[in-house]
Amino acid sequence: MVTECVLDTLPEWEAFAHAVRTRRPDAGTWCEAWTTRDIVIHQTGNAEELARVLAAHMAGEPVETRGFDREKPYRELTDPELWTAFITRCEQLAEITNSAARDLSADEVIMWTGRPVTPRFFAEHMREELVLHRWDLTGDDTTAMQALSEPWMTQHSVHDVGNALLDLGATSLDLGTEDRFQGRLRAPGTDDVVVTATPKGNSIEFAPPEGPATIESDSAVRTLFLWGRRPADFTRWHSQAGPDALRKVRTLLGGY
Repeated sequence: MVTECVLDTLPEWEAFAHAVRTRRPDAGTWCEAWTTRDIVIHQTGNAEELARVLAAHMAGEPVETRGFDREKPYRELTDPELWTAFITRCEQLAEITNSAARDLSADEVIMWTGRPVTPRFFAEHMREELVLHRWDLTGDDTTAMQALSEPWMTQHSVHDVGNALLDLGATSLDLGTEDRFQGRLRAPGTDDVVVTATPKGNSIEFAPPEGPATIESDSAVRTLFLWGRRPADFTRWHSQAGPDALRKVRTLLGGY
């Protein structure tokens, strides 16, 4: 159905595709505003934009990252046309990321949504999108929870997406001019993920476990929290931080 290049570059593609094909396009998902079709539209736009920005950089003609209005043309397609477009865009992304791996230095700076990333980012970000939005389709099945628990998922969320995960939620905290909120998300055997919001800016970083955590969970659930999701099984996370701190950390990590 797709080339070996796609399956090698985006190893999570097949599981995502299977989840889509076993559901109706108008079926609801864990992302409350989206149906299965909406998720495919979003993923097609992601693959197109990642390939477009990377290809432009490699051609020496950098372009700015477009917003989600890039998805609009795909809404005009029939379901079979959309699926074909999704495959085509993923193939283009796989080809250009493999070219970048050959032709660019690993630490070359490329701009994506106004922040610097390296060539590795482009395939890895699409992989993260495939994992995250497959969960939107399936919920807490074994495949989803195993993929979400992979260390690279947390690393990518913190290092490569970073403050974008906090920006929208921070606007809802109503912090005073001198206020500061910090939350710790802890998973066994790993560094904490520390999120901080202040009126002057936000941060997300790894830090050694220290003091009480705001939320303790397994690694998969922590990844879901970082992206504004909640596991179907709420017994997978625990907190002794109290309602105010818990509300604030969940507001800050509201997704986008």
